[in-house]
Amino acid sequence: MLKKLTLAIAVAAIWSGGAMAQTEIPFALDWKFEGPSAAYFAAVDNGHFAAEGLSVDISAGQGSLDAIPKVATGAFPVGFADINSLITFLDKNPGAPVIAVMMVYDKPPFAVIGRASQGVSSPKDLEGKILGAPPPDGAWAQFPAFATAAGIDVSKITVEPVGFPTREPMLAEGKVDAITGFSFSSYLNLVRLGIDEDDIKVLLMADYGLELYGNAIIVNTDYAAQNPEIITGFIRAVANGWNDVIADPAAGAAMVQKRNPAADVALEQRRLQLAIDANVVTDYTRANGMGGIDADRMARALEQLAQNYQFENPVDPSHYFDSSFLPDDGSLMLK
Repeated sequence: MLKKLTLAIAVAAIWSGGAMAQTEIPFALDWKFEGPSAAYFAAVDNGHFAAEGLSVDISAGQGSLDAIPKVATGAFPVGFADINSLITFLDKNPGAPVIAVMMVYDKPPFAVIGRASQGVSSPKDLEGKILGAPPPDGAWAQFPAFATAAGIDVSKITVEPVGFPTREPMLAEGKVDAITGFSFSSYLNLVRLGIDEDDIKVLLMADYGLELYGNAIIVNTDYAAQNPEIITGFIRAVANGWNDVIADPAAGAAMVQKRNPAADVALEQRRLQLAIDANVVTDYTRANGMGGIDADRMARALEQLAQNYQFENPVDPSHYFDSSFLPDDGSLMLK
């Protein structure tokens, strides 16, 4: 009887140890901890990663051009980055082991942000005005295709190169008439600078003919090939995290502040809500769930991207996005 009891305890201990063992996954964000990061913190705090057997360590970033090489080199198996930046990276580095596997921003946050008091309320209003644009800015990179789609004569715009930290202050001070940037970030940065919200005009490029996709979960392809179930579990946990913060943005903002004590909870809740409303929850994701892409739209997006970037190699959508890791259990549907 004692031997049986000892054996049972040993088996239970082994089973418990296996259940507790989790795969550690470092995850590289594209930017600092702000409102839209909340979904990933929700996946941690609400146990979605743990349910998939994952222990995820989330690192802040300095833009997509920072996150993509981290994943391509294998320093991080998973990251979050703008798919357009990924496409151009892969064109310059053919065969690099990195690919997108889950679309998160069905509509990209690329925007031109103007002020009505300075005469900018529509795309055509940019003609004859000064546009502040940081050279590495993702929104600025897509401006040529946006200008074509919106019928803007770019020869009539004065472009002023500006830095990321000075972009919104220059618009607030009237030194430029509009800026390029991410919609949810620049808008609230201007609010924080005391600009009347009725004076701020956010021209989301996707609302004026730009069909590009936005940020996606990206993976190191070597790691993903060896661990497909881990990538699928990671995606499922991310989708659950997004559903959590869509249902309760206030809780999501509190999770951001837990990692970034200097963050203004009310401001980050608004930033998160802006991202949800403009970038994540769209007609397409309501009908199809998040994560996937439409092949026809991607083809048109690549044609538009070619207006901004001179491709050096044949364009092949399968080099940039792989849907095979997406779970098929309904977990991607928005609740």
